[in-house]
Amino acid sequence: MLQHTIGLLVKPADTWREVAQLPTPNLHRLLIYPAILAIGPAVAWYYGTTHVGWTVGDGDPIKLTPDSALTICVLFYFTMLACISVIGYFIHWMSETYGAESSTAKGIVLAGLMATPMLLAGLAGFYPILWLDMLIGVVAVSWTVYLMYLGIPIVMGIPEERGFLFSSAILAISLVILICLMVGSVILWDFGAAPAFTD
Repeated sequence: MLQHTIGLLVKPADTWREVAQLPTPNLHRLLIYPAILAIGPAVAWYYGTTHVGWTVGDGDPIKLTPDSALTICVLFYFTMLACISVIGYFIHWMSETYGAESSTAKGIVLAGLMATPMLLAGLAGFYPILWLDMLIGVVAVSWTVYLMYLGIPIVMGIPEERGFLFSSAILAISLVILICLMVGSVILWDFGAAPAFTD
């Protein structure tokens, strides 16, 4: 799994070709990949929000209570996995439309591998500095979108033109999921998952 992580960052086209040639049992083993990688951001943000904190202006660092941070970070972890799974399902669901053969597992593996830069960028949470985290986030999202447009045609075995349309559809679905996450966060705050700050 580590070779895929490094490969997607330094030689993505070759790595996607390797993934496309994996036999089904090996591909299914990669289902655990996002579950392992998503632990990093959850732990990083727990530590960053409880031990380091963030500052607004010249004020004292703002920190979350350990109980509040634990609840939020556990929800964060499962939300990351749910988003990857939903995007993976839609990759599978739309594959026939674009002339590709797929399975739900293949879609989830593809979505999990595409999310690698964003999951790695989550490690910036160990030291929450707003401008730095935003910069890292923009770079990670850009690389993720690049990986998606590069990887879908290769892994799905379809022409680049069709892969471009396929990737654009997945990008649109991902944006809808982002909006749903924002709405869901507000609803969860009303049900007791709101952040509690230290004094």
